[in-house]
Amino acid sequence: GLPSCLLCLCLGTSVYCDDADLEHIPALPPDTAYLYARFNRIGAVRAGDFRGLEKLKRIDLSSNSISWADADAFRLLPSLQELLLPENRLTALPELPRSIGVHVYWGSSLLGFVSALSPQDLKQLQFLHLSDNQLDFIPVPLPESLRSLHLQNNNIQTMHEDTFCDSQDQGQIRQALEDIRLDGNPINLSLFPNAFFCLPRLPTGRFS
Repeated sequence: GLPSCLLCLCLGTSVYCDDADLEHIPALPPDTAYLYARFNRIGAVRAGDFRGLEKLKRIDLSSNSISWADADAFRLLPSLQELLLPENRLTALPELPRSIGVHVYWGSSLLGFVSALSPQDLKQLQFLHLSDNQLDFIPVPLPESLRSLHLQNNNIQTMHEDTFCDSQDQGQIRQALEDIRLDGNPINLSLFPNAFFCLPRLPTGRFS
């Protein structure tokens, strides 16, 4: 295919491929740090799509038709900080690099939280947004670094008392986790009062 800078707009280390009628990710310049390829028809992410892109920090593939990603598609990117995949057709979470540390947004991808790398392994993760999916559980254990957890509009019906807090440590205060959204799930949060004792704020959701 054509080089990405003929198909897209290259400005410094950023490549803009929004609404370019792409069916696959084009070959990118080796110094690419930011890729925006939203509103295309990309159906899959292959292991070689980002090979050698050691400076790649942000990948935004929102609003495509991605139904699968190779195991090594993202895992081998040492600098990746932000990965955005809302409004696709994913049914599983791709394996992520341990370096990822800021945002993972899945939006309304049809996502089952299945990965060789659990949220606990993402020790710098601050924002985990998994709204508008088909999750029937809260992915645990959650890293201590987490500040925001959005799980609204899923199918979560129950939770364990250790979901957010350590039930064996009644003096625990989880200061960082201030934003939890569970609204739009078939769960009555008032049935699990012992799950919230360490939080600075109660989750948003149904308490009746």
